[in-house]
Amino acid sequence: MSVGLLILGLVLFVLLVVVHEFGHFIVARHNGVDAEEFGIFFPPRIWSRITKKGWRFSINAIPIGGFVRLKGESDSATGSHTYGGASLWVKTKILLAGIIMNFLAAFVLLMVLAWVGMPQLVNKQYTVKSDTSTIKNEVFAGNIISGSPAASIGLNFNDRLISITPLKGKAEFITSDMGLPKITKNLAGQIVSLEYSQNNQTFTKTVHLLSLKTVAASQKTKNPKGYLGISPYQYKLKRSTWSAPIVAGGLLWQFITLTFHGLGTAIMGLVHGNATQASSQLTGPVGIYEILKNGSSLGYQFILIFIAVISLSLAIMNLLPIPVLDGGKLFLTVGARLFRKKLSENLEALLYGTSFALLMLLLVLITISDVHKH
Repeated sequence: MSVGLLILGLVLFVLLVVVHEFGHFIVARHNGVDAEEFGIFFPPRIWSRITKKGWRFSINAIPIGGFVRLKGESDSATGSHTYGGASLWVKTKILLAGIIMNFLAAFVLLMVLAWVGMPQLVNKQYTVKSDTSTIKNEVFAGNIISGSPAASIGLNFNDRLISITPLKGKAEFITSDMGLPKITKNLAGQIVSLEYSQNNQTFTKTVHLLSLKTVAASQKTKNPKGYLGISPYQYKLKRSTWSAPIVAGGLLWQFITLTFHGLGTAIMGLVHGNATQASSQLTGPVGIYEILKNGSSLGYQFILIFIAVISLSLAIMNLLPIPVLDGGKLFLTVGARLFRKKLSENLEALLYGTSFALLMLLLVLITISDVHKH
């Protein structure tokens, strides 16, 4: 784990909230609506100050978001420079501004990554083949089975696998996650030397691979074994030049599709009472921290693409018609106009308060699931 990259990831995650809220803030002020407070995280306040232009900047205690408090924030409010007194078009621009900022942040991060090295996260990841070159191709140890040959020599999660050498023969370099099982099967039952990198140090240790008979017998049990006893994963970086903006746009659309698919799976899980199916598609603060911690050893490119995906997810989540989210607020505001009246302050408070409570409950359940998973 790289502490510096972990801190970078956490700072960038907080900045995603700032970027989102800054979109609301700047569009509101540009359209004549006064902002009373710009807050990082949710109250209670830890620290705040009044700026020269009269609005309050605050840092708060609950680290799960942020907010901009506008003057006359209720849809039914009236008066000059208030949100309630603004036109429907101005309200629409304000509500969509944060979502657009998160989409733009994701696009910019993906474009930068296309230039410096884009991690491959999914199969058939979008790229322009004529302008793409692989600059890194490494295999790492994923899940390690307890009591396996790999565990016996102290191999850890995220250790980089380099080569396997039989006592009599040449080194077999590990260049793909699919190739490793073939190598270990060919050397089944033999004593080999495994070369790997752990915490930037290279080790070569002797290990006795399981035999063909032992592995075959285990496949008929509830605890199947492997010759080495690990689930490897491959980490590639691919670089583009002139096509970087095209790659960023293509990936943005690909990740949007995958996000909606995952969201649909989670919703169906909740509808059918399958909490495990729902929670497997979602993650909270604990899960995000664990991903950043484990991914920090892969380099800054992994941190940046993870933050890009989170930014995209925030944009999509805020499009949902849930009252406390931007999409829900816009849905209610437009719906009220169709009936030619504004939402009452009491109805707004009830809808936003109820949906916020439900979201907090969902966050607690996701966090509990994350703790159990990690």
